[in-house]
Amino acid sequence: MNETKIRYKGRFGQTLIYLGKQLRMFLYQNDWKVLPMSAIIAGLVTFVVGANLFVYQEGTLTGTFALVCVCIWNGCFNSIQSVCRERSIVKREHRAGLHVSSYILSQMLYQFMLCLGQTVVTMVVCYVAGVHFPEQGIISPWGMADLSITILLTTYASDMMALMVSCIVRNTTTAMTVMPFLMIFQLVFSGGFFQLTGFAKKLEVLTISHWSLDAMCAIGRYNELPMVTLWNTLFKFKDIAFEGKKPLLEVILMMQEQNTVMDFLRWSGTYNTKGIYASTVENVLKNWGGIALHTFVYALAAGVALKFIDRDKR
Repeated sequence: MNETKIRYKGRFGQTLIYLGKQLRMFLYQNDWKVLPMSAIIAGLVTFVVGANLFVYQEGTLTGTFALVCVCIWNGCFNSIQSVCRERSIVKREHRAGLHVSSYILSQMLYQFMLCLGQTVVTMVVCYVAGVHFPEQGIISPWGMADLSITILLTTYASDMMALMVSCIVRNTTTAMTVMPFLMIFQLVFSGGFFQLTGFAKKLEVLTISHWSLDAMCAIGRYNELPMVTLWNTLFKFKDIAFEGKKPLLEVILMMQEQNTVMDFLRWSGTYNTKGIYASTVENVLKNWGGIALHTFVYALAAGVALKFIDRDKR
């Protein structure tokens, strides 16, 4: 009898096959819903913080932190269940000749497409909402382009982090249990809102949010923006009397009459600058590199974890 030799697809061929499978799932298993969900989330964020984003220092810090939260949320939900929900299928096909590297690469390509779509949706929503994007970019000639790249990198890195978790855990329940802890860690140790010291300060570099927040503030030219905190504090105490007079009220009225309020805000902003938000090419590239390094590590860990799928005895 003549023996029939079975020919298996190579790594590249398998990558294309699984990429096609992911695209069909996008169309027929409602994975496309991540795009309108991104629009809704971006709309809620810009409605709350969009007016002062890239206008004042305080609004920029709050708004960029909110954008980072949007990116991490979108990225995590893209892939947190993508592998563990079909773990038994992947295990069976791996024993039949599936290359783990091909499967991971197909996931990376597909997730990048999703993240790119979410980035476009987010930027369109921000533009429609009237966000004042920085006109001049740091890396490119346009601030909007630099911000888009940062959002894409942040979303994709978060996506790869969730993909890693999805490759490690063995069911969707565990994946959804782990995800909130990852997100809390990312947000608490971003260094944007919580004053970190000692060992906690060193944990910043382990978060995507830290690098992303610094990049967005640098692109938004945080150090060049006016600060309103001091003015708001003066205005709050304007009616306090001292020896029968209201000196703060007199100063405030004088500045309003002389149209020097904005000059005062810019002056106060010069005393609130931060070196980590310096609007330089080196600073932005360093932060982009930090995000890219996270992406590489997570993708590599995902592949290594899935390599041992045959040892899963359940």
